[in-house]
Parts: sequence; structure tokens; C-alpha cells
Amino acid sequence: MAVARTKSVALLGLEGSVIDVEADLSSQLPGLSIIGLPDAALAESRDRVRSAAKNAGCPLPARKLTVNLSPASLPKHGSGFDLAVALACLAAAGEVSAESIAGVVHLGELGLDGRVRRVRGVLPAVVAAVRAGFTTVMVPSLNRAEAELVPGVRVIGVSTLGQAAVHHGATLAEAVAEVADDELTPAEECGEDLDGVVPELADIAGNAEAVEALLAVAAGGHHAFLLGPPGAGKTMLASRLPGILPDLDSEGALEVTSLRSLSDHPIGDRLARRPPFEAPHHTATAASIVGGGSRLIKPGAAARASRGVLFLDEAPEFPAAVLDVLRQPLESGVITIHRANAIARFPARFQLVLAANPCPCGQYGARDGECTCPPVARRRYLARISGPLLDRVDVQMRVPRLTMTQLRLADGSPRLTTSAARARVVAARAVAAERLRGTPWRVNSEVPGPWLRGEGRLHPGGTATRALDRALENGAITMRGYDRVLKLSWTLADVDGSASPGHEHIGRALFLRKGIAA
Repeated sequence: MAVARTKSVALLGLEGSVIDVEADLSSQLPGLSIIGLPDAALAESRDRVRSAAKNAGCPLPARKLTVNLSPASLPKHGSGFDLAVALACLAAAGEVSAESIAGVVHLGELGLDGRVRRVRGVLPAVVAAVRAGFTTVMVPSLNRAEAELVPGVRVIGVSTLGQAAVHHGATLAEAVAEVADDELTPAEECGEDLDGVVPELADIAGNAEAVEALLAVAAGGHHAFLLGPPGAGKTMLASRLPGILPDLDSEGALEVTSLRSLSDHPIGDRLARRPPFEAPHHTATAASIVGGGSRLIKPGAAARASRGVLFLDEAPEFPAAVLDVLRQPLESGVITIHRANAIARFPARFQLVLAANPCPCGQYGARDGECTCPPVARRRYLARISGPLLDRVDVQMRVPRLTMTQLRLADGSPRLTTSAARARVVAARAVAAERLRGTPWRVNSEVPGPWLRGEGRLHPGGTATRALDRALENGAITMRGYDRVLKLSWTLADVDGSASPGHEHIGRALFLRKGIAA
């Protein structure tokens, strides 16, 4: 057969497009060319395919082979097209069945010895194939467990090109050499548990108000800013937040696991059910936070934290430009990266937690420390976090350093455990989900302000919102801040089991919103 076709998947962000891989065999000087906007790694597959086919016992004919990747206007990146290119060439040469490869999506990189190597991004690629209507995929055997996480698809795992050719009807002159999978999957390399170890909330001694505020943050999906001297427990509080969040639903688990696959992180044989936690260092660049890359666009820390927590410790030490790139994702829940020839989108529905010292020396306001920073240095230090970014943060509270007396008192009092706190968060979210049934929102932080102020719920000028109205009138909060206080007050009411927020909930929400300013 002169022309043969099969399928593969090109990933752009978390979205995949099914690609037609066409191979044409003509009577010209021997060669293999690939067209259709391949990058350097994909263009080099012509040498990998020829060597792999020869060493697998099914060499390509000594004629001209032209491979087209369609649509040709869509950029293609990476070595995951090798298997599809090789099988299309073999089908064009009549070595395998063209009908057999036509309905199968092929993913995999080839080694020179004919081995089919593991590739990253198999999970989102298989999801894209299923959404396009394909029911069979062929992947490297090391990616088989990952591909089988997608329901409704038949997964064929192969370790060599010879095995793939035999599956599609090839009759090889010699037995297919079985190449052992001596590669380790990332999970085996690091021995990492996909969901990780959950830190215990009961380890926090004292700071009962901060723990209760953390419950509200988890229950409503709110953002938080923790201000306090070194050793006050800001990092400990932030690291306990993912543990008290509810388990991910099926959609969220698939999204989180797909992002891990796209980032070449451990996957294993099951979906991640716990919310992720990302804590980049303050030397991180804007591209490492939101994602990017010169050729292959990869997700950054904010995208990997989607459905979980993004923690920026020592927030004023981050460059201002890095912090401000988060302003748009906090509003839209999506990161859009524009390049000259492509636009990549990643989910970014994360909870942002900022932590900062009150001044460069960290001792301002501490009872047991003396601050040596002049007032202008303190103002300049916290001003590194812009006002528009802080305006998008619902909870802004001070975390004081514990004294020995408070520590001894805390040792004798009962503490809230992670499991108990998670149960309270799950109950509060269930109340919110019931109230928001029939809407596209599930947690209070997602609800737009006009909906809260309408629908007969909390109208400005009412008795419950009197303190909030006064704060808006005096310029203490913005209109965005007004709406966020309403969202937070609904969360506090859900945690308390109240039918609707009262003036005490709005007053407490206003304090949590403006606690640092106060």
C-alpha cells in the first residue's frame, strides 16, 4: 500500500489534539522525511525509527518515505510520535495491516534497539483520544497502568516495536526479541506515595484562632495571608491545610493526575485523591510559577497546585513581577500562556497561602524580640506584596509567637485532629453545595458577588451588613473586598451550622479580612 494512516496525540497545555500520521512510500532515493511542523526532537525520529525497525526485525524498505503530521498548522513536540511514525511507515511498506493501525492511537518513544520507551503526558493524551471517539490506544508497557486510569478505553502495552508490529499482523522472519523493561517508573525511582503523608493538625500547639481560621479557609476554598514573626507557626499552618481538605472527586483526581503526568511526576496505578501542595522557593521565576518553555510548554507550580494549595513562604522575598502574575489566575482559575504559534491553557483553581514576616528582621510586634527596622523599611518590605494581589486574598491574619505559658496551657487542652477537622470541612462544603445546587459553583469562594447580593440573600443596607456597609463607605475595603467578606461570612455560617450569616459572622469575616490592617 502506497499511503498508510494511523493516529497519535499532540498536547498543548493540558489539552490534546488527535493527529493523523500519514506515510507515503515512493520510488525515489532512499530516505525518511517528516513534515507537518515537527520540533527538533520529532524531526530526529527519522533516525530512531530506521534503527529501531532494523533491530526489531522489520527493516524499512530502501525507498523514499514521507511522513506527514496533520493538521500541518498545529505544532508537534516531543518524541511520543515515534511509535506512530514507525507503524505508519511499516504499513505503507506492507509489513503490517493498514486497517489495523488506522483505528488505534499510538504513543511512545523508540530506542535504537527497538525498545518502546516511556513518555510523559500519556494520561492527558489518552483522555484526549477518548474524547475524540477512539477506544483503543497502544502505549509503552511502562505507561500501561497510567493509561488504564482512563475509563472506556482499551489499552495495549508493548515493550518493543516488534511486539507492536506483530499485534498489527506482521509476520517477522525471526522471533521478536523480548527486551526487558530495565527502566524504572518515576514512582519506583523515588519510592513516593502518590498522596503523600498527611501532616497532623493536632501538632499545632495553641493558636486556636488560627486553626479555626484555617478551617474556614478549607471549607470555603478561600485564599489566606499569614503574617507573623519567625517561629510563630505560619509554615506549619499552611502545610496542614491540604490535609483537612476533602478528597478529590473523579474529575478533580483525573485533572491532578494528568498534570502530574504532564510534569513527568510519579503516577503509579491509581489516581491522586488528595489535593496537591506546591511550595516553590522565593527564587522561582514567573515561568516556573505559571508555566512556560521555549518549545514545549510545561505547567508551572500554580497549575500543579490546581485543586490544592499553592504556598508562597517568605512572600515579600519573591520578585514583585512573580507575585503579580498570580492576579489573573486567582480570578479566572485558568492560566493562559501565549506563544507566537500556540496558546496553552492550564487549570489553576488553587488556594493561595502567603506567609510573611512583619519586617526585614522579623521581630516587629514580637513580645520577646526587639525590632531594629525603621518604619519606612517595614512599610517598604510589606509593600512588595501589591495591594491588588492582597485584595484578592480573603483571610489576612496575624499569627503571634507562643509564650511558654501558652504552650503549657495548650499541652493540657484537647486539640483538633486532622481527621476531625476534615470531617467538619466536608460537612460545611456539603451545606454549601446544597445551597448552590443548580449553579456552576460548589464552594463559596467561587460564587460571584452579584449573586450573593441578589437572589434575596444578603442585600447591602440590611441589618446584618451594617458594619460591612460602613467599611465600604469609609474606604476601608473595596467592592471586591465587600464581596469576599460576604463569601467568607457564608463559609463561617456553614462551619457553625447556621442557616444564613448573621451580623456576628459578617463581623468576624470582616476582622479576618482586615485583621492585618487592624
